[in-house]
Amino acid sequence: MLSVEEARDKILALVSVLNPEDVPLLEAMGQVLAEDALATFDIPQWDNSAMDGYALRHADIRGARADNTVMLKVIGQVSAGQVSKLQVQPGTAIRIMTGAPIPIGADTVVPFEETDESERTNASNAVNHIGIQAESPKGGSVRPSGEDARVGEKVLAEGSVLRSSELGVLASLGYSNARVIRRPVVAIVSTGDELVAPGVKLEDGKIYDSNSYTIASLVKRYGGVPQIIGIASDNLDSMNDMLNQSLIADLLITSAGVSKGDYDIVKDVLAERGEIAFWSVRMRPAKPLAFGMLRGHKDRSIPHLGLPGNPVSAMVAFEELGRPALLKMLGYSNLEKPTVKAVLEDSIVNFDSRRVYARAIVTRHGDTYFARTTGPQGSNILTSMAKANGLAICPENLPGVGPGETVEVQMLDWDQGGVF
Repeated sequence: MLSVEEARDKILALVSVLNPEDVPLLEAMGQVLAEDALATFDIPQWDNSAMDGYALRHADIRGARADNTVMLKVIGQVSAGQVSKLQVQPGTAIRIMTGAPIPIGADTVVPFEETDESERTNASNAVNHIGIQAESPKGGSVRPSGEDARVGEKVLAEGSVLRSSELGVLASLGYSNARVIRRPVVAIVSTGDELVAPGVKLEDGKIYDSNSYTIASLVKRYGGVPQIIGIASDNLDSMNDMLNQSLIADLLITSAGVSKGDYDIVKDVLAERGEIAFWSVRMRPAKPLAFGMLRGHKDRSIPHLGLPGNPVSAMVAFEELGRPALLKMLGYSNLEKPTVKAVLEDSIVNFDSRRVYARAIVTRHGDTYFARTTGPQGSNILTSMAKANGLAICPENLPGVGPGETVEVQMLDWDQGGVF
């Protein structure tokens, strides 16, 4: 029986980073930059004002304070998006708005709040002169050219994950598109005669297919492009048809059909159509698993991950083994889930020396995290996943963990219930 790490390593050895593509910035959210982003100009391109105020020469306001106002002549105004043609001379100032280029001759901006402007404007007088009531430091409220980026500088490195901030940086550099590792297309097939699609009237003995939707949504959450192919019946023709429709994808995920039952035909079909290994993994839930390469047309092969059929098992197996594979294909370097150490409030029993991933609700009180299980942990109880924001782990070598003991918890959601 393989450990979780051994199974993951075998899977990662058979998936590769995909080729790059150019996409509009907003579509690149969460993708990985495929090349360095260089600045072709300074950002900002010119010294500019960090405040609404008056651009002036620091030499003219030495000693200025509330009881020693320095009077300067106002010779003009400049707003953001404009460049003043006037030059600040000794004894003069230019009214300036935030973001506007600093006029020639000025080296300091004094904010409105440190002048007598409010008194002058309240009196409905034209502001031809301004009283400076504080000696701002030289260079005060001036953003220097190139403060954010210098021409030729590597601003974002290849391999960077594009979040909102990185997309904003690319936009500030003038990029309208980003060159990124493309998103994997993931074909999803559920198997079993008992399954019907949601929306169809249930007949006796039938159940709705939930796995397609949980797995597809996880694929989408982690950056892939899910394509639900459909439900394969427990016969060779149906399974082969679904596999044929899946061959255009970068990854195939099936659920059910990987155990030892009479109708678990996935393993039989896959054995004929590819190089597929069937494993038992030392984890609970999600012990049975399949992985390998499915042969397609013209010698093209795609990776295939066969998940267990029970809904919780399918989700946990995807989190532990499918998610890392998907992230590698996307070009991510960090494949780990975020974890916290939490004090367990109830018990996790380990009766068969497998690593237990218990569905848990994590809360925080002060600086301490606490975890309690969501109730019955059967792999068929999908609502237990809906209640959970983490997976509390009991290691293989322990018979269990009890109240008050510290456990590692993989976080499924950091913000559920406003806890974090």
